[in-house]
Amino acid sequence: MLKHMKKSLYSIITVTLLLALSFYHAEAGNKVGGCVVLLHGLARTEKSLSKLEQYLESVGFFVVNIGYSSRQKTVQELSVEVIPTAIALCNEQNAGKVHFVTHSMGGILVRYYLEHNKIPELGRVVMLSPPNQGSEVVDKLKGTAIFEWLHGPAGQQLGTDDSSLPKTLGAPVYEVGIITGDKSINPILSLLIPGKDDGKVSVENAKLHGMKDFLVVHKAHPFIMNDEEVLRQVVVFLKNGLFERETNQTND
Repeated sequence: MLKHMKKSLYSIITVTLLLALSFYHAEAGNKVGGCVVLLHGLARTEKSLSKLEQYLESVGFFVVNIGYSSRQKTVQELSVEVIPTAIALCNEQNAGKVHFVTHSMGGILVRYYLEHNKIPELGRVVMLSPPNQGSEVVDKLKGTAIFEWLHGPAGQQLGTDDSSLPKTLGAPVYEVGIITGDKSINPILSLLIPGKDDGKVSVENAKLHGMKDFLVVHKAHPFIMNDEEVLRQVVVFLKNGLFERETNQTND
């Protein structure tokens, strides 16, 4: 009887271990892998991307959410200071592909860096509400004391005229997916922006010639990175190179 009970116990333990191992492998199959560098926007900090950071980690990415003093230097200076440091942190982990997910001006930092530098392990790039063609808000307010104080040298570079930094950058030679919003919580700034906008950047000016995919969601500029559907779509693009389409989403 005791011998029979021991055999039954061993069988139960064996089955349990096999099930646990099977579950582990199934979960591992759902993990993505690779490193994602997060770059926040102008006058924000890395804390603004905390929810995105946690979400990406939960699906298996190693995440470098790096802060930088966005109001103190030009886009060029910030780009060459911040991005190499983030890449080095990825490489220390032997994480494989290096992807970028950016908010607002963070996308311009990446564009500038990748136009002048090669990353052999470069993966995909997702930009959230980027001023890829600049912002009319900058056109109207740059040069004023309050704007210069709030946004620093980099903020002055993000206008829409031909001399603005975003307009001097070429088309990407890497895969870029862009998600932008068409909801504003700042009606005063929206009066300065033609067409649909997110309170800082028009839908049209978020676009980039050569982008792989483009998605518009009904979200405002400061909060787009915290939306659950946006988080999901970021991962979809990093995995597949395209966004998923639903009835409440558009590809303008």
